[in-house]
Amino acid sequence: MQDVNKIVDFITISNWLILLLSGMTAVMMTPVNFACGIIFGGLIAAVNFHLLKKAIKTAFTPKAASKSKKLMIGNSLFKYYIRFAISGVLIYLLISRHIVNPLALLAGLSIVVVSMFLATARELTKLFFKEAV
Repeated sequence: MQDVNKIVDFITISNWLILLLSGMTAVMMTPVNFACGIIFGGLIAAVNFHLLKKAIKTAFTPKAASKSKKLMIGNSLFKYYIRFAISGVLIYLLISRHIVNPLALLAGLSIVVVSMFLATARELTKLFFKEAV
């Protein structure tokens, strides 16, 4: 379980670092609406990941585990769908009002995927070099 927490913490930290680096690079090298797309997309994805991590941790605390399983699952799903709806409305507003470039927004939303890929590569590297020694 401790390994899983380390991986999730690595993904959380790398989300924010990748967002910071890609946002700064986009601000310096691209038009404003493209840079805004990367930044807003990254913020939406990183905040959603952070809230999901928090919801899962609270769902598996001993206090929450003592509650009814149906209630716990229903609560978690309700929060998930509310977050999903808010994200959808934000994305719709950003694109429909031409605040961001849709491709840049997609790139920003992919920050969590990049972080997960890096975490996977890191763990596989540890695994292979551990076996080689």
